[in-house]
Amino acid sequence: MSLPTSDTPLYNHPLPQIEQWLSQLGGQQDREELHCWRLKHDSWIAQIYLETEQLIVCYLNAASDGSNIKRAFKYSLSRQDIQDAVLDGP
Repeated sequence: MSLPTSDTPLYNHPLPQIEQWLSQLGGQQDREELHCWRLKHDSWIAQIYLETEQLIVCYLNAASDGSNIKRAFKYSLSRQDIQDAVLDGP
C-alpha cells in the first residue's frame, strides 16, 4: 500500500497507512496496546501513542534530570512535519 504524499495531513491517512509509516521509521508496535509504538534512535527512545485527537511522543529518560519529555502533534499537521519533529528528537 503506497502512502499519500508527505505533505498530506496525517488525518487523511487511514490507520493501516499510519502504521505502515511508523514501521518504515523503524517503529515497533506494542502487541498488547496496539495504539502504542516504540521508536529507537541512536541517542533516544520514544514511545508513540496514536490517540484520538493527536499523536503523542514521549522521549524516555530524555531530560537532563532523567525524566521523560512529552510532545503532542495534531493530526492536521502533514506527515512530513510530524516525521521531522519526531526524528529531530527531544
